[in-house]
Amino acid sequence: MSQSDPTDNALAAIASILDEQQAPPPIEKPQAEPETVEDTPARPPPLEANGYSKVGPGPMAALRFKWTVREQDGQYYVDETIGENSKAMVSGPMDREAAIKFVDDREADAHQRFEVLKQEMSSRAAVASLVREEGGEI
Repeated sequence: MSQSDPTDNALAAIASILDEQQAPPPIEKPQAEPETVEDTPARPPPLEANGYSKVGPGPMAALRFKWTVREQDGQYYVDETIGENSKAMVSGPMDREAAIKFVDDREADAHQRFEVLKQEMSSRAAVASLVREEGGEI
């Protein structure tokens, strides 16, 4: 009997695992009856604006943006902070829907900017690595 290469054993093990992980059969959905006006679900209740809050992305809590809606005298204000101990930048007064939209828009914009920044940093790291491999300078 000849001694086998450990790589062959590893590849065989991986192949057997992949063979076992076949796609599950499709889930059959029961046939739904056509919706009537009475069957249409009601709109979800409106969000509670006072205390509505979202947090921006980022690896460090000290640098994350946070937006929180608060109510004062029937008007809504959004407190925007960076980290846990910063002084809030206040926007408002506005109505309930505008305050919630303001928070949602700010959070979505922060996530978009964060993704762009991550992509830019990854691209620069890849270029720098390539330049180093070729022995050049950045």
